[in-house]
Amino acid sequence: MSKIGSIGARLHRGEVGYDFVKNRKIWYGISILITITAILGLAVRGLNMGIEFQGGAVFTTPKHMSASVADTETFAQDASGHDAIVQKLGDGSLRIQIAGIDTGKSDQIKDALSKDLKVNAEQINADLVGPSWGEQIASKAWEGLAIFMVLVVIYLAIAFEWRMALAALVALIHDITITTGIYALVGFEVTPGTVIGLLTILGYSLYDTVVVFDSLKEQTKDITKQSRWTYSDLANRSINGTLMRSINTTVVALLPVAGLLFIGGGALGAGMLNDISLSLFVGLAAGAYSSIFIATPLVADLKEREPQMKALKKRVLAKRAQAGTEGAPMADAPEDAPDFDDEPEDTAAAVVGPRNQPASRGRGRGRPSGKRR
Repeated sequence: MSKIGSIGARLHRGEVGYDFVKNRKIWYGISILITITAILGLAVRGLNMGIEFQGGAVFTTPKHMSASVADTETFAQDASGHDAIVQKLGDGSLRIQIAGIDTGKSDQIKDALSKDLKVNAEQINADLVGPSWGEQIASKAWEGLAIFMVLVVIYLAIAFEWRMALAALVALIHDITITTGIYALVGFEVTPGTVIGLLTILGYSLYDTVVVFDSLKEQTKDITKQSRWTYSDLANRSINGTLMRSINTTVVALLPVAGLLFIGGGALGAGMLNDISLSLFVGLAAGAYSSIFIATPLVADLKEREPQMKALKKRVLAKRAQAGTEGAPMADAPEDAPDFDDEPEDTAAAVVGPRNQPASRGRGRGRPSGKRR
């Protein structure tokens, strides 16, 4: 077995682990800081809405144009008086987007571009996009998002409980806010592809969260009938038990998206891939983070406010203090480890006794401890 596989198996069995729940205030602080930065980016810079949402014109030149992208941008901006986005397509033609112009202005720009690019005006294809189409897409996206959120909360509340539904909702809002904020800070154009990518990441984020919640639900059955683990201990074990699965699925999902973003959109200059690949890349990473560091610790916070969980925590801490292991989470023991309550007193004393005290070799063999005759 590989080293990573061995670590994953030990995490799943509870032999090793990191106390995510104990350090939840650190993760909350990091998330709040990132979220505030994202909101400031949205407030100060705003989103760079694409032509589909603002309206305008799209010009497509003939194939195998000799003019460069930079020169064409200059020609388009001089002709229109607006910022222009120029992309070189695979067949060598140029795609020129200019937002905020009407039909009359479009004809003037087309004539000016034909002169600057030294091509016939009839060879330049011009398509007008009205802002109402973009508004319709945006409204439908918000409707779909709202319906999705409601259905998710209802499902999780029925399948698990309302605290888990609330935590999952907070994690989803966290992921959406961070993704849109990074879009504002980076300045990438928001297109229908961006909306599709944004809605897609919600499913990935929810998947990781539900996997941890399912493990937590199984481990907390009849939790009040024992006095070995608190709810936070078992929540932490659930995160560690599914940690390698979350990491593996996230990395596998991020690799092709990173190829689209950094190689396709960056190195190869396929700028049309940036709109959907950035939302997927940021959203997948934020979703994995929120599932581990936000959703489950928040459930533990909400759950341990219940009177039963408070009483359980008090019993567990009292038993640990009596055993001389106060503060130890005891969550790193294997799942099949026996409960203290099920052990006889002499066995429990042997477990918590000093480890450097040697045991008698002759005991347990049915032989008396006296001298042989």
